[in-house]
Amino acid sequence: IFLIFESFVSLILPPCKKTFAGEIVLITGSANGIGRQIALNFAPLGATLVLWDIDDEGNKETSRLAQKNGANRVFAYHCDCSNREEVYEQADKVRKEVGDVTILINNAGILLGEKFCDLSDADFEKMLRVNFFSQVWTCKAFLPAMMTCNRGHLVSIASASGLLGIHRMSGYAGSKYAVIGMMEAIDSELYHAGKQGIKTTIICPYFIDTKLARGFQTQNHLFLPVYDAEYVASKIMDAIQKEKFYLIMPLTVRFHAFKTFLPRKMVLLFESCFNIANSLDKAFGQK
Repeated sequence: IFLIFESFVSLILPPCKKTFAGEIVLITGSANGIGRQIALNFAPLGATLVLWDIDDEGNKETSRLAQKNGANRVFAYHCDCSNREEVYEQADKVRKEVGDVTILINNAGILLGEKFCDLSDADFEKMLRVNFFSQVWTCKAFLPAMMTCNRGHLVSIASASGLLGIHRMSGYAGSKYAVIGMMEAIDSELYHAGKQGIKTTIICPYFIDTKLARGFQTQNHLFLPVYDAEYVASKIMDAIQKEKFYLIMPLTVRFHAFKTFLPRKMVLLFESCFNIANSLDKAFGQK
């Protein structure tokens, strides 16, 4: 009862926001979209930025913009986050050249919106490696140092698709469900190990207007809006500062939590009412 009351009070009187001066922030998938916008939001706050991406030119541009926005220390690395050996190799370089990462933002991701039977095994595995296993490897690389000093923050960009599997999202939803389950389990392990100085934040947005969404158009802007990357990044920053465990947006996505209490046909009817399948077919191709 006390914990419920405490959570209610925190909604009315939010806790003081954390500061980022002196933090070492590593962002995967930083060359464009949300990753770039998060980097730009951190830039004037006194943090050291470590940028990982396979797009070297895009990453250089993010680095330039971050420095223009006030970042004093920015380190850009080429890293294929779907490659385990490369992730661990670059993690070693970061520790030697920059220091121990204190805020890890796992943002790298891909979306291949094919129907299950049309999605090749190779593409299914690719999505799992980029969207899920990259987060496994980065957490394994940087979490031990956080545990040693009982200080740090793990931020995982998941998706609303990690809360409800929908049309054309079998591979993507599978990878995001895995991310959410893993991060909840890690948070549980940290709590029971007495490492409550390490925070966890899981981000579950609906579609965002980035390259990933390939021009997805919502049929209902009021209940299921497609957000721009700058707005989502600002909400992510707020969630990190307030040390929220979940950021789910829009609020209508929270109703996914009730899916297990509803008849399956009602959930499918909800999808039909919002023309979700048609919108995904238009964005990712009719088949």
